[in-house]
Amino acid sequence: MARSRLNAAALLIVLALFLAPVLWLMGTAFKTRVDIYSENPFDLLFTPTLSNFTGIFELFEPGRLLGNSVLVATGTTLLALLLGVPAGYALARSTLRAAPAVAYVFLFLRMVPPVAALIPFYLVMRDIGLVGTQLALILISAALNVGFVVWTMYTTFRAVPPDVEAAAGMDGCSRWGVFWRIAVPLGRSGILTSALAVFLFSWNDFLFALLLTTPRTATLPVGMLATVGSVDISIGQMGAFAQIATIPVVIVAIALNRYMVSGVMKGSH
Repeated sequence: MARSRLNAAALLIVLALFLAPVLWLMGTAFKTRVDIYSENPFDLLFTPTLSNFTGIFELFEPGRLLGNSVLVATGTTLLALLLGVPAGYALARSTLRAAPAVAYVFLFLRMVPPVAALIPFYLVMRDIGLVGTQLALILISAALNVGFVVWTMYTTFRAVPPDVEAAAGMDGCSRWGVFWRIAVPLGRSGILTSALAVFLFSWNDFLFALLLTTPRTATLPVGMLATVGSVDISIGQMGAFAQIATIPVVIVAIALNRYMVSGVMKGSH
C-alpha cells in the first residue's frame, strides 16, 4: 500500500514538472500585459481576458495559418504513408538477408538532423520552382519522415503471421490483394501510429517552413514568430497562438491514442 502511494506521488511530481510550462503558457494566453509582467507571473488569481486572441485575429490571420498547417501536415502524412507502408511490407516479406540492414538504413535517415538537408532541399525546390508553396513543404517533410514510416511498418508487418497471407494466396488472392485485404487491416495500428507521428513531425516543423514559405503560405509555427518584435515579445499573443496550434493535435492524439499504444507495443516485439 505504501509503495503504491509512493509511486503515485512520484508520478504526480513528474506530471507536474512536464505540465507546468504548458499550464503556465495556457494561463498566459488569458492574461493582460500587466499581469504577465507582474512581480509574480505564476499567480493564478487574475481576471481572464480574450484580448490576446482578438489581437492575433486582427493582426496575423491565424485561420489562414491554421489552414496551411492542416494542408501541409495532412499532405505530408498521406504521401509518407503511400510510400512507406508498401516499402515496409516489402522489407518485412523479403527473403534477402540484407533486409533488416536496409530497414535500419531507413531509420538512420530519420535521425539525420534536418538542418543538414536544409540547403540541398532549398536548391532543389528553387530549381523546380516550388519555393513559397505548400507543395514544397509536403515533399520535403515526406522525404524526411518516410524512413520512420518504413521502419515502423517493417516491424509491424513482421508481427503479422505469414501463414494468414499464404492461406489467402492459396485461395486465389493476388499479391496486391493479399497486401490490401490482409496485411493492411492487420497492420492498422502501425499505420495509425505512423500517421500520427508524421502528422506531429510535420505540424511542428519550423525550419523548413520559415525558409520555404511566403506570408501567404506560412504555417502556424512561422506565424508565431510574428509575435517577436524588435522591441519586445508579445508573450500573451504567443500564448494565444500556442493554444490554436496545440488544440487540434491534442484532439487527434487523444482520438488515436489507443491505436498508437497498440502499434508501439507490437513494434517492440
